[in-house]
Order: sequence, then C-alpha cells, then structure tokens
Amino acid sequence: MKRMSKGEILTVGLMMFSIFFGAGNLIFPPALGQAAGSNSIIAMMGFLVTGVGLPLLGITAIAMQGGKYVEFMNRKTYPWLATALLVILYLTIGPVFAVPRTGAVSFEIGIRPFLAAENLTLGQFIYTLFFFGATYYLAMTPNKLIDRVGKMLTPALLAFLVILFVKSFVTPLGEVLDATGAYITAPFSQGFQDGYQTMDLLASLSIGTIVVNAIRMRGTTDNKSVSKICIISGFITVALMTLVYGSLAYIGATSAGVLGHVENGGQLLAGAVGIFFGPAGNLLVAFIIALACLTTSCGMISGMAWYFNKLSNNRVSYARLVQAGTLFSFVASNIGLTQIISLSVPFLVAIYPLVIVFVVLSLFDGFIGWRYSVYRLAINVTLVFAVLDGLAAAGIKFPALTEFLTAYVPFYDIGMGWFVPAVVAAAVGWVYSSFRDARDSEVLTTEQ
Repeated sequence: MKRMSKGEILTVGLMMFSIFFGAGNLIFPPALGQAAGSNSIIAMMGFLVTGVGLPLLGITAIAMQGGKYVEFMNRKTYPWLATALLVILYLTIGPVFAVPRTGAVSFEIGIRPFLAAENLTLGQFIYTLFFFGATYYLAMTPNKLIDRVGKMLTPALLAFLVILFVKSFVTPLGEVLDATGAYITAPFSQGFQDGYQTMDLLASLSIGTIVVNAIRMRGTTDNKSVSKICIISGFITVALMTLVYGSLAYIGATSAGVLGHVENGGQLLAGAVGIFFGPAGNLLVAFIIALACLTTSCGMISGMAWYFNKLSNNRVSYARLVQAGTLFSFVASNIGLTQIISLSVPFLVAIYPLVIVFVVLSLFDGFIGWRYSVYRLAINVTLVFAVLDGLAAAGIKFPALTEFLTAYVPFYDIGMGWFVPAVVAAAVGWVYSSFRDARDSEVLTTEQ
C-alpha cells in the first residue's frame, strides 16, 4: 500500500478547501459583517460553528466510516428516509441551488460591472456557457481533481485573497457601525443560521466522499490511513476557512458607512474591491470569484454524479449525470443570484437540522453501537421541527402552533427548536434500546 507524503496531504487539504470555498463562502461573511457591525465577532462565532465546525465534523464522520457514509445512513436510519434525505441533499448542493449559484455569483460580482444594462442578459448567457463548460471538463475526470484543483487553482485563489485582505486591514474602508436587525439582540444565533447558507455541512457529505475516493485512487487504500489523511486535510481546510471568513466579515463590518447597506454580499464585495483597487479591482475580484466558484461547481457536480450513479446501480453513467447536472445548472444560473438565494433558504432550513443530528450522532457510533432507536427517534423528532421551520421560511406559518411552541420549546424562537427535542429523543432511544436484545437489531438489519 502506498503512503501519501506530507506534501501530498497538504495538496489534499488545499483541494478540499478550494472545493468548499465557493460562492456562498465569499458573499455571506461580508453581508454578515455589514449587518452585525459592532456585534460582528459574536455573530461570526455562531457562523463559524455551522460554517466551519460542522463541516469538519462531517468530514470526520465520513472518514470514520471509510467513505461509505451512504451505506451507514441506510443501516442506521430507515433506508427510505436516508435515500430521500440524500437525494434532496445532493440536488440542493448540486444542480438545483448550489452549483447554479456559483455561476450567478461569479457573473454578478466579476463580470457584471463591465457590462451595460442592455447587455446583461446576453453577457450572463455567454459567461455561464463558458463557466459550465469548464465545470464539465473538470468534473469528467474526478481522479485528476487533486492535481488540477489542489496544485493549481487553490494556490492562485489564496494568493489573490491575501492581496485583498492585506489591503483591507492596512487601509480599512471606514468605521464599524452599530448592529442592525436580528444581530442586535441575538447575534450568535443569527450567525449560526447564516452559516446554513454556505451549505458546507451538506457539501461535506459529498466532498468527504470525493476526497476519500481521490485518496484511494492514488494508492492509499487502508481505511485507517484514509481516515487519518481526511481528518488532517479537514483541519487544514477549516483553518484556512476561518481566516478567510474573519477577513471577509471585517471588510463587511467596515463598509456600511461607505457603501451603505447593499442588497447582497456579492455587491458589497464588488464595491469594496473597487474602492480598494480602482478599475483594476474589478479584474482582481473577477478572477477570485471565477476560481472560487469554478472549483466548487466541479466538485459538487462530481459528487452529485457519483451518488446518483451509485443509486442507479450504474444504470445511469457518471458521464451522463455530469452532462445533465451541468446543463441544468447552466439554465438555472441564468435566473439571477437573488432569486436563487431566496428559493434555497426554506430547503436549507429544513434539511440542515436533520444532517446536523445524524452527523453528530454518527461521531459517537462506537458508543451507540447497535442501538438504532437512538438514531431513528432523534431523526423522527427533528424531522417534525425541520418541516415546520422550512415551511415558516417559505412564508407558510401557523400562528397558534408557533405561539405554543415558542412558549414551551426551548430555542424555538431563534430557529433551533429542534435541538432539545432531538437530545431528549436520542436519550429515550437509548433507554428503549436497552430493553431489547442486540440480536433483535441484527435481525432487523438483515431484513433491511
């Protein structure tokens, strides 16, 4: 068995960072910083929990299962529920929301400033055509992702980010103003929910699988060695993401007095770079955005194609799925960034709690063992609250029920009503399982 060198492990970490670091990672931290203002540090702490901490847990959970997390989910929950959850997850981080967002973000921030209003529609069509053509090319050869992304694209991306951040700290845009909106009274919880929009925990389930497969293709096949490399690479990734997020939030926090409160973080970042570097700033940010979004789009399309290829038992080829996913993303990316963000929020609010609960429980699987009721009861209860939160985010609310749950369920008013019920359900599942013979669980698994 081949062992990877430290340099190769670093390359894997850089690849992982570059696939993680895409459209949402660039536009949401500066928007948070501008809105949170003087409470930016507290809000960013909440953001880092969901935007950095949880993705690391996701990578760790997958590494602990040797990359076979789909099979693990099927075994520990209901197969139909695991399949439904994973189908929604891969569509969300793939061609339905996350990948089209990469094309829309890179156009709006990097290319739109160069175009007149009457040329925007045609310009976006032409740009996204080339963007998703490059995505298709990169995703068609997943075994070369480490070399192409980790060794070439990521160092270039980091170099341009360093230039931007040094400038922002040496010559700040302006003063940090007071917090606005929900960041005044609940900056941590609002930042926690903002981290959902990066989709990084959801992406970790796909990226972890991509990384495991890429490591195995390079000759390291022992599960323990693969897990170790994944975890080390994960720490490299989250360290870089923390530094980048903090710097982007600082740019946003110092921007309100100069730029005013803008519609989205993409416009904020474009405006800030224009002030820092003048006309040349538009070219700089265009390059940064294109690199960040391209590496994410090819990684997510590859992960989506891998999953549905496996789900279909190879009846639908990887290449055909890459083609279909890329084409759908190209079409969807032309509806506009703001629309994509607004459509994705209800889905993210609904799916995130389920993934959080399962990933956290799976980290303790050595302790939980055969007690499947721990997973199932916790997921069942979380599903109820996740659906209610998703409907609320979509504007479908039940005032009487909301009032009741707010009064009696801890943290429900800040969008985390699922937390305590999930913990209680897991404890009940543990007690319930204790009265069952482990052999019954083994029989149940065999029947499934």
